[in-house]
Amino acid sequence: MSDLRLYVEDRKRKDLELAENYEDGFREFKLGVLLKQAREEAGLTQEELARRINTKKTAISRIENHAEDIKLSTLDKFVNALGKKLKITVA
Repeated sequence: MSDLRLYVEDRKRKDLELAENYEDGFREFKLGVLLKQAREEAGLTQEELARRINTKKTAISRIENHAEDIKLSTLDKFVNALGKKLKITVA
């Protein structure tokens, strides 16, 4: 087990609130990271992407850094502007 995973598991044992909210927080963080990676792979800056979807750079930053409660319509605009398709899986 990695040092990071050991640290997280230890923190979750000591902090019940962290343990209860960890998975949701991690999913939101991961979504933001995936969106940022897709934007960078498309060779776009936040400002360029914002122009494409008619919003502000700060909105793109907020999506990439705090992806909680993002609307599906916004997510769809984001990925379409990158030339990608949105695929949702329920597992």
